[in-house]
Amino acid sequence: MVFGLLLSVSAVAGTIGVGTIMRKKGFRGGKCLFAAIAAFSFCLLVAGAIIPLASAPAAAADEVAATPADASNNGLGFLGMALATGLACIGAGIAVGSVGSAALGLVGEQPGAIGTTLIYVGLAEGVAIYGIVISIIILSKLA
Repeated sequence: MVFGLLLSVSAVAGTIGVGTIMRKKGFRGGKCLFAAIAAFSFCLLVAGAIIPLASAPAAAADEVAATPADASNNGLGFLGMALATGLACIGAGIAVGSVGSAALGLVGEQPGAIGTTLIYVGLAEGVAIYGIVISIIILSKLA
């Protein structure tokens, strides 16, 4: 279980580190390389989540009375929570980026339209809130 956690943490830290180094060095044309590193890190992250789940039946066989709220049984639930929140926030970021730039263009031409544009940006941000709500619902089912 500790090995899976270390694998996941090293994948995230490695991706952030490589991205920071590439940005500081001014590495051009590195989008494909960074995408490959991010994909490899994602595979490590998934492997870090799967390894504790694969070792869970062996640990549960040793115990006479395994409780259903055992942390090893909840691994996929926590992975689902992370995916719900993460993907919703990524989608909201993409939506706010496109809606926000269009809103700024409109406000530059018609300053009185700022109230309407804030509504659209708020609707785009709502996607992230829905992802967090789904994560809270999943957490309530796990506990």
